[in-house]
Amino acid sequence: MDALHSGLTQIVLEGGDLHGIAAEVARVLSVGVVVTSTDGRERAAALTDEQRARLRGADLVDATGRLRVERVTGGGIALGDGALRTLRVAAGGVDLARLVCLRDDGALGDDDVHALERAAAVAALLITREEAVAAVENKYQGDFLRDLFLRRAGGPVNDEDYVAEHADTFGWDLHRPVVVVAAEIDPPLPEESPVSRAVRRGWQERFAAAWRVVTRGADPGVPCVDFSSEVVALLPITGGDGEPHPGHEVVRRVVMAVAGDKGGGRRSFSVGVSRLAAGLDDLPEAYAQARRAVEVGRRVHGRGSTTFFDSLGLHRLIALIPETHELRAFSHDVLGPLADTTSEAADLRETLQVLLDTNFNVAEAARLQFFHYNTMRYRVSKLERLLGPLSSDPHLRLDVAVALRVLEITG
Repeated sequence: MDALHSGLTQIVLEGGDLHGIAAEVARVLSVGVVVTSTDGRERAAALTDEQRARLRGADLVDATGRLRVERVTGGGIALGDGALRTLRVAAGGVDLARLVCLRDDGALGDDDVHALERAAAVAALLITREEAVAAVENKYQGDFLRDLFLRRAGGPVNDEDYVAEHADTFGWDLHRPVVVVAAEIDPPLPEESPVSRAVRRGWQERFAAAWRVVTRGADPGVPCVDFSSEVVALLPITGGDGEPHPGHEVVRRVVMAVAGDKGGGRRSFSVGVSRLAAGLDDLPEAYAQARRAVEVGRRVHGRGSTTFFDSLGLHRLIALIPETHELRAFSHDVLGPLADTTSEAADLRETLQVLLDTNFNVAEAARLQFFHYNTMRYRVSKLERLLGPLSSDPHLRLDVAVALRVLEITG
């Protein structure tokens, strides 16, 4: 205990980090140690390859490397001939991290637990210090990135050399093509209990931390900033042909790593991805595209969606029209009573969409909606009374198809 106390004190005095704490605890107690985020994302570790293999063998690590800390409760669990225990790292009543300890053989005694509690207290001190510094850095970086999106980061002439040099001080590499990724935590579901602003802020902080850990692991030069209500990252695209498909794969890998297996209290989130930005001048438009993609994607595909601006199709053109009032007016002019929010209107819109998808093949539409053929014929007649000669007028069908998509986006 005294040896560990002396070692931890020295780490604090010398400005050490979580890796130092993990290594010192592992050395003194002869155990494996991992410091994770509250939802199990590794921040520092002192583990052998054999110990990592044991954790994977016990299904305590998901496909993205997240440690399933929620499965280790109370006094810990047995792991073969040894034991695994987690301790809460907290300060001022706020959860900061988890300290995970693995003993290869035998249980963890009371003295070991007391030593780990002391280590957790020191870890809380270091994390609090790191978060205070990170908060200042993130604000500075966020302000710079916002200025970049507003074309004012380089002064009156927006000097690219100045911008790149300034970005280098953050460790960012802006000398390559990127896609702008905007990620937002999805709103709580109606059945969820209301939570305080402090809880929502905690969600956002863990979310931003997960993005920073994953993007830094993928490429240390990736800009990744918390904009309070969203996380924005500039992911580099490899591949000399400039095609979007390699970028799609890069984004999907990062999103999958951040999401993990949804364990540990992770919240559902939606992602919007811009077109390729070849240089600094393209970034403002790319950010607007990413913001629009996440908004439209959540409306069209639902929660937890990853939407690429280039894949929006007709939605992409609609999204470029800033006047939502004019869009809604168009959909109401074309659809009339079918644009209402009633269940009957929604039911008829669903039938109308199936008819459009089948090129007004009544028999196929009836089969897809499990209707009798005569029932579908009656519905077609009702739709044509409301909207006009849909089955014979291709121009009207085009207007109706666009109006349905507008209604899908604008609500």
